[in-house]
Amino acid sequence: LNASLGMVLGSGLGGFADGLDDVTAIAYEDIPHFPVSSVSGHAGKLVVGSIEGRQIIVMQGRVHYYEGYSMQEVTFPVRVLAQLGVKQLLLTNAAGTVNESFAPGDVMVIRDHLNLTGDNPLIGRNDDRLGVRFPDMSEVYSSAISATMREVADASGFKLCEGVYAGLSGPSYETPAEIRMLRTLGADAVGMSTVAEAIVGKHGGLDVFGLSVITNYAAGMSSQPLDHQEVKDTGEMVKDKLSAFLRTLVSKL
Repeated sequence: LNASLGMVLGSGLGGFADGLDDVTAIAYEDIPHFPVSSVSGHAGKLVVGSIEGRQIIVMQGRVHYYEGYSMQEVTFPVRVLAQLGVKQLLLTNAAGTVNESFAPGDVMVIRDHLNLTGDNPLIGRNDDRLGVRFPDMSEVYSSAISATMREVADASGFKLCEGVYAGLSGPSYETPAEIRMLRTLGADAVGMSTVAEAIVGKHGGLDVFGLSVITNYAAGMSSQPLDHQEVKDTGEMVKDKLSAFLRTLVSKL
């Protein structure tokens, strides 16, 4: 295995893994201690494949805190990726827009996050072999890789926006009042994943970077009721463009 790049594919985005070459796929339930997703839109496979000769490891779907897993269980796959030799970790998700200038179908580079889950995956005894007790979170998401993402996007005409991702526990969607609060706090997008994985990735010394596919307007921003099917449908809509962008990006990292 010679894969220094790992990816976690969020709701409706797992299709990217289908376009890899030389694929080996392992179901999560066949990996000891691996948590198994119960959410529609998450295939639940660890996929090893390559793009133009570069080997990558892809998590086709993830588990979430709201499924009843502990934060340590949610982030166990990130620890596994690090042990397999991954040095760069791309976290993707489907998110609702809080920023009124974003729209469904946009793709946002995650510049920073707000951990509003009420929990942290590093609580408990620290294993010094994995990382320091008090990791610095000044730059969770690599500014250098984010700059590369913008360059690749500009060169290919792929529109990217940039902002702060607010991670909440879910599984209920936020209320309009909560969305107004998040906007006041400086959030641009909101979702129920990614933050814990980013913390553990940073704790483990990985170069973390993130993308949110904006799949819907957050509560109170439109008359449309919030629905997980819309999340999956929008992910499907941007899948081909996003996959082409990611393939180009992999060659530049």
